[in-house]
Amino acid sequence: MSTTSVNPATNSSQHPDLPYATRRDKLVGSVIDASTTLLAAYDHDIVKFGMGAPAPDMLPADDFARIAADVFSPANFTYGETKGEPVLIDALHEYLASTEQIPSEQQGDLDRLLITSGGMQGLDLGFKLFVSPGDLVACESPTYTNGSATAMSYEAEILEIPVDEDGMQVEALEEHTARTGRAPKVIYTVPTFQNPAGVTMSLPRRERLLAFAHRHGSVIIEDNPYGMLRFDGESIPALSDLSPNDPFIFGVHTFSKFVAPGLRVGWIDVAPSVRDLAVNAKQTMDTCAPVPNQHLIARWLSEGGADSHVATLREAYRERKITMADGLTRHFPGEVRATDPDGGFFLWVTFEDESINTEALMPTALEEGVAYIPGPAFSPAGHFSNALRLCFASNTPDRIDEGLQRLRRALDRHRG
Repeated sequence: MSTTSVNPATNSSQHPDLPYATRRDKLVGSVIDASTTLLAAYDHDIVKFGMGAPAPDMLPADDFARIAADVFSPANFTYGETKGEPVLIDALHEYLASTEQIPSEQQGDLDRLLITSGGMQGLDLGFKLFVSPGDLVACESPTYTNGSATAMSYEAEILEIPVDEDGMQVEALEEHTARTGRAPKVIYTVPTFQNPAGVTMSLPRRERLLAFAHRHGSVIIEDNPYGMLRFDGESIPALSDLSPNDPFIFGVHTFSKFVAPGLRVGWIDVAPSVRDLAVNAKQTMDTCAPVPNQHLIARWLSEGGADSHVATLREAYRERKITMADGLTRHFPGEVRATDPDGGFFLWVTFEDESINTEALMPTALEEGVAYIPGPAFSPAGHFSNALRLCFASNTPDRIDEGLQRLRRALDRHRG
């Protein structure tokens, strides 16, 4: 079974006589999100390394149940302000300031924040505001292709920039621009615990990227869903920390990775003038993010629930990453290379044998009871056929080892 066949919307030959918009063929969908539908077709036990989501045992569900009894009141089941519920904006700003995630120059500046319906809406707003048909958008390679797919939906041309252990190779971006005379209109990056590779952009590269963006007038969409999930190593300032109040930085954040993805609440941090435009753009989408969920998160933040919860996540994810890394060494000795992140959710695994095609391997893996996302899903051009992404955050250590054993059996079967 092809992992791309689960999304019929990608088949642009359907109903060819309909007056589609010119962007039709740019609506490529998401192999990552479509994997949820794919898994529903199987009724046996599957260890799920695919979706980048917290494990159910890592959700503050008891806190939510208690708080919901109070804040899920009739007054909160109506429309809210497009910019977000003031109670959440206040609680979020206080939490970010207390954890030093807002530069001192921006503390007290609530006009930078806009509450979104998840991180994906933040990305959509960024590309909607800055990308016109034919504009060049640079992204990492591999990249979070839900981001690049959103850029493509606005008819962008995608430029893939290689990634190594220090993140995006900014020098390759510079070389491309010098050679072609064409700088990207937008640079899309997940600089901290990158999705899918797990790597973190070094400080020198961050500074170099900022200099490039200012020199060429390129907007940086800084996608930062994992920044607070560091469990090892020294913190590196976000791009917005290195260049406070910079209108060329469009910060995208989400509660999905450290609270709960099903709440569908995130936020953007942008210059106030950009936020005003984003409010207008958001009003054409959904009027407001889910109001009851905003009040739920606001109360949870105000009670201090995030502090102990994030500490628990960091400890658990460190153990799970170590378990997965050790398991790969034990079950695939000398056969794979894997990244070694200091935080976040993911390991990027590359088979030394370049003839192994992880898309072709996928049906056998599902039969054996393990799911992952194949490497080509993270490249608009379909590169990385011998690689895959594994999420270590979604399973207990015992399940991680069981999943790797199943992957081992699947690979042996696939090879015949």
